[in-house]
Amino acid sequence: MWPSRNRTETVTCLACGTERPRDEAREYDKHGDRWDREDKTFEHLCKTCHRDLCHHPRNGLEALLIDLEAGERGQDAFLANYLDAVEERYGPLEEG
Repeated sequence: MWPSRNRTETVTCLACGTERPRDEAREYDKHGDRWDREDKTFEHLCKTCHRDLCHHPRNGLEALLIDLEAGERGQDAFLANYLDAVEERYGPLEEG
């Protein structure tokens, strides 16, 4: 049987944790390729959190986070390792 068109799917914003109807959210693809949908599941952001995102390219960011074992250690240790890795890969950081 086909699902009802009146049924509203609810999704959870990965940034703030609020539940929203699917039509009030934006798809987020951590690989940056939301158009290739084969064998993918998407996370979602509410429209407010989506607007607050930096929409600049993030080539290599996911791989860097995996290399640094993001989420596996405390925030202070992670940020120190992250800053060191970014400077090593891209040069000294400058404030804008």
